[in-house]
Amino acid sequence: MKRREFVVGLGAAAVGSLAPRSVHAQEAGRTYRLAAVFGSPKAAPFIVAFFDELRALGFMDGQNLKLEARYGLQGELPSEALDAIIKFQPDAIYSSSERWSRVFWNSMPNVPIVCLSADLMASGMLKSLARPDSSVTGVSFFGPELDGKRQQILLEAVPSARRIAMLGDGNTAAPEHVKALQEAARAGGVEPAVFYFHGPEDISPVMDQIKASGATAVNVMSSILASSNRKLLFERATALRLPAIYEWPEMAEEGGLLGYGARLSGIFRQMALMVAKVFEGTRPAEIPVEQPTQFELVVNLRAAKAIDLEIPAGLVLRADKLIE
Repeated sequence: MKRREFVVGLGAAAVGSLAPRSVHAQEAGRTYRLAAVFGSPKAAPFIVAFFDELRALGFMDGQNLKLEARYGLQGELPSEALDAIIKFQPDAIYSSSERWSRVFWNSMPNVPIVCLSADLMASGMLKSLARPDSSVTGVSFFGPELDGKRQQILLEAVPSARRIAMLGDGNTAAPEHVKALQEAARAGGVEPAVFYFHGPEDISPVMDQIKASGATAVNVMSSILASSNRKLLFERATALRLPAIYEWPEMAEEGGLLGYGARLSGIFRQMALMVAKVFEGTRPAEIPVEQPTQFELVVNLRAAKAIDLEIPAGLVLRADKLIE
């Protein structure tokens, strides 16, 4: 079934369908220094894809690539990690969070940063998507817009819902974005209830509060904290028999009920290509921010069965992938 598409911003390239790899020239005898900070474990498939792509582009750890990498980070960037990266003197920094990128941008203003962000333009770190005119570029994946689309899908999956919970990262959720989601729910005749968590330790008690509030479905808003703690969210949602939707299609493949968004593996491969451009001497100021054009809906029928939820036939037919 054809994947849904959005139009990319002016000057931005497509992430959903990667262009063929070109030969990337490396300076003979040079070692490239990459600092990278990730919110997930090293073995996460999309992180593996990132380094696979770098190798395919000619940048190989232990040969011409030296790494200062941190995995599984959440919340604020640890001061010792920042100090180690400053001391490392990288040629480029990859950051899985706009929050961490801002720290690097302020602390190391001349070091190129390739950043993954829900809304990179709104960060204030660059002038435009087409020409950043900054030391920061990367991939911006329509976080706020897709939270609204996911909410529509969730209400279609649970048509009986009269009260819906919005679960956001209390460290990063923008008030105006949350307000827009609430207004959209009310316009559809559904009462919204907003809940926040600030760390992994909050997930179980907050999910219990959601259940006690009478909400019968949960829109898990886009955040690195939610993505990094996906397994715990899946477990609590199943235990409490709460239908929930998540920001990446892979999250439904891994046990969540519904996932809608761009594929992480494709995004991370494209970000590796952007790092390669920086290594070759292209300034981030001249590398357009890229945005996904292809989005997938994955429906996990096994997860639905576990909570005795029957997914409407129309939504099943529209899914790009079913987990049975």
